[in-house]
Formats: sequence, structure tokens, C-alpha cells
Amino acid sequence: MAVAAGAPPIQVTDAAWEAIEGAYDLQVHVYPDVIERRIDDLDLAQEFLKYKLKGFVLKSHYVPTYERAKVVTKANPGITAIGAITLNHSVGGLNPVAIEIAGRSGNKIVWMPTVDAANDTAGRHEALGGISPPPITVLGDDSKLNEPARRCLETIAKHNMVLATGHLGRKEIYQLVRTGKEMGLKAVMVTHAEFPSQDLSIQEQVELANLGATIEHCFTTMYTNEALWDVFFESVRQVGPERVVLSTDLGQTINPPVAEGFAMFAQKLLDAGFSKSAVRRMTVTNPAAIVS
Repeated sequence: MAVAAGAPPIQVTDAAWEAIEGAYDLQVHVYPDVIERRIDDLDLAQEFLKYKLKGFVLKSHYVPTYERAKVVTKANPGITAIGAITLNHSVGGLNPVAIEIAGRSGNKIVWMPTVDAANDTAGRHEALGGISPPPITVLGDDSKLNEPARRCLETIAKHNMVLATGHLGRKEIYQLVRTGKEMGLKAVMVTHAEFPSQDLSIQEQVELANLGATIEHCFTTMYTNEALWDVFFESVRQVGPERVVLSTDLGQTINPPVAEGFAMFAQKLLDAGFSKSAVRRMTVTNPAAIVS
């Protein structure tokens, strides 16, 4: 993802930093990782401390991060690093054994497939040299959740973890949200709702929120011109800040530093007329409830 040439800078005010004080970023991509990143997890913790932020979820498309998260947290008093696992082929795909181990190890968030999702053809990692098994879907021939996916949800519920929808398509997302509610999952988070591989309309976001989902929006999606700011603003208004979380999805070498990007995100919302309390609801209160 790259920003269009000549994109105007986002000037951050003190009000934006105040709005996100104590915030959790539920999706960051940092070293160590297969892909080049601009910062590692230990230095990110120091960056968050500097700006009075509370914590972050370490997301990797390829490896579990719950063990790293414990080390980062212990090494940085005042910061909470949160572990996650993404159900791509590198962990066995829709693998309840991997989720069981994660749950016993203090993992908080389970992402459904991302780069290996059948829905996300653009995310396929060519560097693996064609050794990956076929793309993953959570649906069976009947358009309902398949048995491996149901077993994964059962294990997520058992360990009171959060289900995130990854890069799955809208039909898959609807089935996950409905089934997750039926199974009594702690939370189902619809991942970066307006990202091109999801491209959920405002009406669909409202419907999913009404079904019990939390809608996540990521700074990079709008910042890199993958979606329009005005459409994002309107979706937040219609879904309601009480059912939304804001993440950055930052860590890429070509994009802003994570904490600064988080403040830019807040600034864009303040400039669009959202109150400081609404921004805090989406960056502090709601994320804290999800990872508690």
C-alpha cells in the first residue's frame, strides 16, 4: 500500500493526542516478521509509553505472537502487548489444535485467514514458491460454516478469546457473526470493514453490528486511498461509536510511525466533527473491553 503522490499531511493537535491517551491499537505489524517492518515490538512499546498509549495487539500473518507479547509486556512496565494468532496455512489453517495451544498460552485474538483466504486473491504470498495448500474458506457447499470452522469457533469460545474475521468475504463474515453469537463468543470483530477485500457497505456494517459484531476500521485503509474518508466517517455515524474500534494496521516501512498514525486517525475524526469522547470510546474504552 502506498500513499498517492502529493497527499496532504495530517497536522496533529494536542486534542488528538489527548483523545487517544490510554488507547489500545488492536492491529499493528512490527518486527520480528517475515515482511520488512519499520520498528520492532520492543521499540514500539517505548514509543507507546512516550505518547501515553496503553497497548497494542501484535499481528502476524504467519506466526503466533502470544509468547512475544508476554516478553514485551514484562520488558516494558506500563505497556500491555497482546498476543494473537492468524489461521493461515503456516499454523495449519482452520486448526483447532493451534487455537487450543494459543488459548492455554494467554492468546487474546484469533484472526480468521488473511493472506491465505480464498476471498483475498491479492494477498497470496508468491514468495512461498507455490508450496501453500489451496486457499481457505470457512463455508461448506451449503454456504454454512464448515466443520473445521465450527470447531475453531468452539475452541475460541472455550478460552474466551476474540474472533476477528480476517480477510474473508461478506458471506463468510455474516456466517461467522451469526454463529459466533449463537455459540456465545466473547466478541466478534469485523476486520477493517472497508478494506477492498471486504468492501462492506455502510448498510452491511450496520446489519453486522445489529447481529452483535464490533466493526473495526483501520487508518491505513483510508490513508493509502483504499477507501474514502467521507464514507468511513458516515459508516461510523450510522453504526455508532459504541460499536466501533479504531486500529492503525501500521508498521509498514512506507507509512507513518504507529503512534503518530494513531494520532492522525484521531485528528481526522475530530476534524470531521466527532467529539473527543467519541474518539476515546473507539480507541480506549471499546478496545480495552475487547482485550480484557
